[in-house]
Amino acid sequence: MQIQLEQKIKDKSVEIAVIGLGYVGLPLAVELAKCGFHVTGIDTDRDRVSNVKNAVPYILDVDIEDIKKLVKCGCLTPSADFRKLQQADVIIICVPTPLKRKYQPNINYIKQAVRKIKQHLRRGQLIILESTTYPGTTDEVILPILEETGLKCGEDFFLVFSPERIDPGNQKFPLDKIPKVVGGVNEQASDLCKLLYEQIIEKVVVVSSPRAAETVKLLENTFRLVNIGLVNELSMMCHKMNLDIWEIIDAARTKPFGFMPFYPGPGVGGHCIPKDPLYLYWKAKLHGFKSRFIKLAADLNSSMPAYIVERLNQIIPLKSAKILVLGVTYKKDIKDLRKSPALEIIDLLKKNNAHVFYADPLIPYLKFDHYNLKAAPITARALAEMDCCLLVTDHSGFDYELILQRSKLIFDTRNAYKGRKVDNLIRL
Repeated sequence: MQIQLEQKIKDKSVEIAVIGLGYVGLPLAVELAKCGFHVTGIDTDRDRVSNVKNAVPYILDVDIEDIKKLVKCGCLTPSADFRKLQQADVIIICVPTPLKRKYQPNINYIKQAVRKIKQHLRRGQLIILESTTYPGTTDEVILPILEETGLKCGEDFFLVFSPERIDPGNQKFPLDKIPKVVGGVNEQASDLCKLLYEQIIEKVVVVSSPRAAETVKLLENTFRLVNIGLVNELSMMCHKMNLDIWEIIDAARTKPFGFMPFYPGPGVGGHCIPKDPLYLYWKAKLHGFKSRFIKLAADLNSSMPAYIVERLNQIIPLKSAKILVLGVTYKKDIKDLRKSPALEIIDLLKKNNAHVFYADPLIPYLKFDHYNLKAAPITARALAEMDCCLLVTDHSGFDYELILQRSKLIFDTRNAYKGRKVDNLIRL
């Protein structure tokens, strides 16, 4: 069984199904299809399925021309039909893993996907989970569900955890340049997964178990969460001490060893940093261990939107003030609003009775909670009417010189105006 699957991977005859056509699943499906595999992309969101089928862009990291060619030649087949899992030799799960509450994981999407797989599970299949989750999910949750079929892991099918590492918008490290970590329930599963991913990724690293692989991903994002929290706290401290945090970081980074620069900002967003470390925090608590660093960093980072609004209120009274929020996505040049601190900042500004407007070259309309906003134009006249421009996301598409020249006041939370010393500019 293992030898047959190995051969099918080598000669590209293996059938692959990717469950979830989001920021992780679609790029992975495209890379596998470009490599010569036939890939079925399955998603419950019929709009996504239609967008792939008709080559309508919704994820910036994927070349729409690649999708057109792959769909046309039949290498990539989008579908909402889970019955197609029956024909798949390899099934890769790339579904969201949100939080139920701030400190409690929600793996319902994983469970739903696995139950769909269970209905169509057959001998000889390789199941790979890519969705970020807490240590133990693969062998404590997924494995028992699949073995309810009577098939045995290691004898009848193979099970692996291999964490996604996609960084949206990162041109320096596309999917094929980011080493892949693989942890199988047994050695044969790891070997098969390693062989598959070696077809599209330059380096594949095998670890001892799914638990180890699950924890690798959480360590990576906890490292970032804690260091961002540290530098955000230092930025508050430096403000009190009349020091320039940006100058200090730039000077510290000249040390060629023992230091890695992290930068402060209005908060953390996206699908990883705000929530992934809390999966580890939650699991550790079940073992009687409280991770103080994770909780402190998470709480500190989540407090940044309120700190930004408080700082701004100290500069100008917010009541009836006209505030233009520049950039609402969580990351520069990425069309992604997930957990964006800008949304909380807008909410807090409105609760302080400010008149809030926003501008973002990637988001023409903004709907969240009970707010329904339309992007404001960035013109000399519009800027002059504002009491303050609050730079939250430093998109490349902004005309920074025009903003600087025409704004009464700019509160720069991203150091977009690095090195500029003018009276109407304030930095975080």
